[in-house]
Amino acid sequence: MNRVPEGFPEDFLWGGAVAANQLEGAYTEDGKGLCVSDINEFHDDIALDKKYNEEITSTYINEALKNEGRIFPKRWGIDFYHTYKQDLKLLAELGLKTFRTSINWARIYPNADEKEPNEAGLKFYDSLIDEIIKNGMEPMITISHYEMPLHLTTAYKGWYSRETIDFFVRYCKTLFDRYKGKVKYWIIVNQINLIIHESFNHLGIAEDVVDDLVSAKYQGVHNEMVACGLATKYARQVDSNYHIGMMLCGGPAYAATCKPEDVFATVRRNQMEYFFSDVLLRGYYPGYAFRYFEDNNINVKFGEGDEEALKNTADFMSFSYYYTRICDAQSVKQKQTAYRNPQLPANPWGWTIDPIGLRTFLNLFYDRYQCPIYITENGIGYYDKLEPDGSIHDLYRIEFFKTHIEQMKEAIKDGVDLRGYYTWAPIDIVSCSSSEMSKRYGFIYVDIDDYGKGSGKRYLKDSYEWMKKVIKSNGDDLSI
Repeated sequence: MNRVPEGFPEDFLWGGAVAANQLEGAYTEDGKGLCVSDINEFHDDIALDKKYNEEITSTYINEALKNEGRIFPKRWGIDFYHTYKQDLKLLAELGLKTFRTSINWARIYPNADEKEPNEAGLKFYDSLIDEIIKNGMEPMITISHYEMPLHLTTAYKGWYSRETIDFFVRYCKTLFDRYKGKVKYWIIVNQINLIIHESFNHLGIAEDVVDDLVSAKYQGVHNEMVACGLATKYARQVDSNYHIGMMLCGGPAYAATCKPEDVFATVRRNQMEYFFSDVLLRGYYPGYAFRYFEDNNINVKFGEGDEEALKNTADFMSFSYYYTRICDAQSVKQKQTAYRNPQLPANPWGWTIDPIGLRTFLNLFYDRYQCPIYITENGIGYYDKLEPDGSIHDLYRIEFFKTHIEQMKEAIKDGVDLRGYYTWAPIDIVSCSSSEMSKRYGFIYVDIDDYGKGSGKRYLKDSYEWMKKVIKSNGDDLSI
């Protein structure tokens, strides 16, 4: 009889996760092309809980390219392109066992449709990956993390066009060939279920270039999942040691009430969140998806060979966890799908804090897929105050991580095969959803403001020493 685990596995991967577009900067350096995130604009006159990336039109793209008096913070990030050696050293001293970052597609294929990659871009990632390994950290690489070359949007309608499948597979092959023996863990697409809040950043489909945006989104995700299958098949041919993962954002919602109508509406809503992982981990479209498409007049076309490509399933599941939501029959009917739980505390941006929800998701995902799981993003944004002596007292962040790590430990005792945990983000970076620096996540403070001003100097927050202790004890010492 197997005994209940008492703590984290000895080889548990304690890590940190970032995205190239949110920290590298140098947005036109060494031959890089523009990517979709380079036109994410910062606005200082919008309510905090309304700050998120919306749909984008071709007119907006053209206006953004004029760059007249507008603020695009992801173009400068935290200048990681030039400071990565110093930053990785600080992260290694934190004790991280692994570091997740993305490769900016537009650095490798500036327009996506080139026949040959940009060697200068590859050389940067050669050096970056070598430095990660040199600092004793296992690299986990995300291939697509909101960094689609902008040219794919303006010339091909992003993932809606089947041409993008071939462009993306070529890009993947370049990386799999180049980093054989150096990178073991890969996530092909970040948060593949985000087709609402990160619709344009994810799929690159301008809303005014298609007749039916909802159908276009699902067609885009279909094309993307086919590309994932083809890329996974190739990866296994290159290196049998590659571990290929898929990634969701969050997970199922809670039913707002115990009314049968609300419970079943929540089931239906959650099925279409599972849809993406069901396809990528099981290898085929589930029946509920066809019913959803029929009920909502959504048209998804399969190409020849698509069903066979989808059979190349991922090796592990990963997901980001920030908050939970609730829903009911009326909200699903009105396409709101899910909303904030008023019973839970939240940060200034309205992101609720629900540590038990993390344990819930871990159990639900593992029950469904019975495969290794990695939490590839978990964190919370807060305003941090830099004191005159250079200290940052962020007890709120320590308490957040303490309660979530406690629930991870409980999930492992439940039998969940949890292999790794990546905090988002271990160093302050530009926010994905609101393109601001003041929404800070890191254990390391970066002295840059929302307008790109500041010394750029790095400071260690109180949470840095606390997390260092947690990792050193392999999660046993969570005392504050």
